[in-house]
Amino acid sequence: MVGDLVIAGFVALKDYIATHVLTCLIPAFLLAGAMVTFINREAILEYLGEKANKLKSFSLASISSFFLAACSCTVIPVSSGLYYSGAGIGVAFIVLWVAPASNILALIYTGSILGSGMVIARIVAALLMAFLVGWVMSFVFRGEKREELNISQTGERKKNIVDRKNLILLVLILLSLLLPNYLIRTGSYLSKVLVWAIFTVAMTIYAWKVVPTEKLKEWLRESWWFVGIIFPLLLGGVFLVGIIGKILPENWIRNWLGGNGVGASFLATMIGAISYFATMTEAPFVDTLMKLGMGKGPALALLLTGPGLSLPNWLAIARVFGVKKALVYVPTIVLLGTLVGWFFGNFIF
Repeated sequence: MVGDLVIAGFVALKDYIATHVLTCLIPAFLLAGAMVTFINREAILEYLGEKANKLKSFSLASISSFFLAACSCTVIPVSSGLYYSGAGIGVAFIVLWVAPASNILALIYTGSILGSGMVIARIVAALLMAFLVGWVMSFVFRGEKREELNISQTGERKKNIVDRKNLILLVLILLSLLLPNYLIRTGSYLSKVLVWAIFTVAMTIYAWKVVPTEKLKEWLRESWWFVGIIFPLLLGGVFLVGIIGKILPENWIRNWLGGNGVGASFLATMIGAISYFATMTEAPFVDTLMKLGMGKGPALALLLTGPGLSLPNWLAIARVFGVKKALVYVPTIVLLGTLVGWFFGNFIF
């Protein structure tokens, strides 16, 4: 029995490393390091900092996150990179939530399997939860002291978040992250790696030609910092998820997810919050459970929390942002996911 559980953990770990490290995590870490290195922190503070207008900064963070195709683990270095660049805690956690829970690729795939009604519900629910999460995190940690950034001595604020040369580099990194994920359903893994390699080579050549040596070194140091604090925990968390997946009785899950009650939505939320779903893989899983009798409310809760949270995600958040923030964020998502599933299941669908 113990041997089977260990094997299940290693199988999950093998699948994760084979399909996510090269084309997902590497560009995500490079993007996080580049955000810290090349983004103008003064502009970040102006548009997305704690003192920025919450409605504008939360809206900008929510809408832009729809275009970042990332799973609950891949998004952590991106969100933390934004946070350590000067963005407010509410903004960082909105990106942390929306990008995996409701990105454009996952929405398109959800629509093709579950229909437009579920897609619209997923968008509305993700945005609603995003603003509530942003507000909760901002309110709870409103007294947190962070390193102050001095505004330009000339008295003029730099309006550009990033200059043109560095923007091109960020776009190349972003393409190396997004385009392979797009091919996850439309092409083989080899084609996915090929697309990643093409844009990675283009990014490397461009950086070598354009970026000063000192900035290159700083970028790599920042990227490696994210690798060191996040990657080991992700591997450990994925191993545990493989064991949990082996233990959970499938028939029991099916029997308890019927209807649209609070209990069913809570169970669906917890399954999603513990398990690891790569972006876009949640839709076929939910489709299978719905065919077995799962209610639409719990289905929506699982669509949101499945890719939006995971046990590796919990551990990495605690390491990157601190245990207190993880202890506020995770229960908030679980509570909101449960309420959203119950509400949409009983009053919308």
